[in-house]
Amino acid sequence: MRGRDGKARALPGHHIPMAMLGTFILLFGWFGFNAASTFAVTDVQLGVVATNTAIAAAFGAVVAMLWVMWRTGKPDPGMMANGMLAGLVAITAPCAFVDPISAAILGSVAGILVVLSISFVENKLKVDDPVGAISVHGVCGTWGVLCIGLFANGKYGAGWNATTEGKGASLSGVTGIFHNFSEGIGQLGAQAIGAVVLWTVMFAIVYGWFKLSNKINPIRSKEEDELVGLDLPEMGVLAYPEFSQTAGHN
Repeated sequence: MRGRDGKARALPGHHIPMAMLGTFILLFGWFGFNAASTFAVTDVQLGVVATNTAIAAAFGAVVAMLWVMWRTGKPDPGMMANGMLAGLVAITAPCAFVDPISAAILGSVAGILVVLSISFVENKLKVDDPVGAISVHGVCGTWGVLCIGLFANGKYGAGWNATTEGKGASLSGVTGIFHNFSEGIGQLGAQAIGAVVLWTVMFAIVYGWFKLSNKINPIRSKEEDELVGLDLPEMGVLAYPEFSQTAGHN
């Protein structure tokens, strides 16, 4: 939401403990999302993937909290939750290719990056993104994609894509520049190209879809509905009937 002065105004969550619970449920589900994405339960990287996932999430949450405390003097539970999600998103791409220490580093960077990005998107780009989805998934997701070209240790993925030399696999797998610059620079370039393609294609699809959808049926609600709340006009029921009754008596 934006005030008359044009500055972003946060919409406070009505139940922060429930939001935190939802974040931890997402954390639990992410182990299935990452670890279960290995080719088989017998894959040697299963334990590494799960460990890296937990480490990046933990460091993302703690560093985001510390960063906000340093800037404002108070921890922000909502931003801490976003920091955890930022760590989870960032580790998703490189989870099988990096060491635990690298997972801690990239999770920490994601925790800071998400805080800075949310402020930039809302205050500089003037984009209404109440839950920070662009920053968590877009910005930190891109960071995670690039991290393969930075932190990949060469222990996994031998024989994949450009890691194959001649008829046999090279001695190392996917490698980032911090482990072998000459091999990693090509991998980083490939990751950067992939990120640009993803941003370009997805932006075009999403922009085109919402433009078309808005022509068929305007997306924005009526102003009078926004003022009284969208639960009854849009859904047909009151989200907080006791609040409505109390307000009606005043």
